[in-house]
Amino acid sequence: LSCNQIGPKGGVAIGEALAVNGVLKRLDVGGNKIGSTGAAAIAEALRGNGVLKTLWLSGNFIWCEGAAAIAEALQGNGVLTSLNVDCNNIGPGGAAAIAEALRGNEVLTSLHVAGTRTGRPGATAIAAAVRVNGVLTHLDLGANQFREQGAAAIAEALRDNEVLNTLY
Repeated sequence: LSCNQIGPKGGVAIGEALAVNGVLKRLDVGGNKIGSTGAAAIAEALRGNGVLKTLWLSGNFIWCEGAAAIAEALQGNGVLTSLNVDCNNIGPGGAAAIAEALRGNEVLTSLHVAGTRTGRPGATAIAAAVRVNGVLTHLDLGANQFREQGAAAIAEALRDNEVLNTLY
């Protein structure tokens, strides 16, 4: 469903369908401008969905509020293994919310947050989560302008993390 310009209403419709669908395992709605409203609807569906393993939300004009809704859903979802929120303006606040969800999540193995304007505060929050998360094996933090301090936080987290094997 990527790149179909479904907008926020389409995101809400997908969320409503996802809430009752018991078979869909992978969903890519990237590049659809669903915004935080559509992301929140999909996040709400994730709470009760027991089968969706992969969710791609890249390039959807999702802001901090949408990222916070996704993060909250991650805390109660025991199935989703891959999440992509690349190229959304979630900023440091959205990154911090996702990082907090990572701390207690025991199933998410792949996280893509490239080009999300996390900056140093967001990178530092994600680094702190990576330090204690025991299942995340793939992390993409590219193009986030976190500079030396963010890189130092990531490097420090890598000293304690024994499972992360791919870092972009």
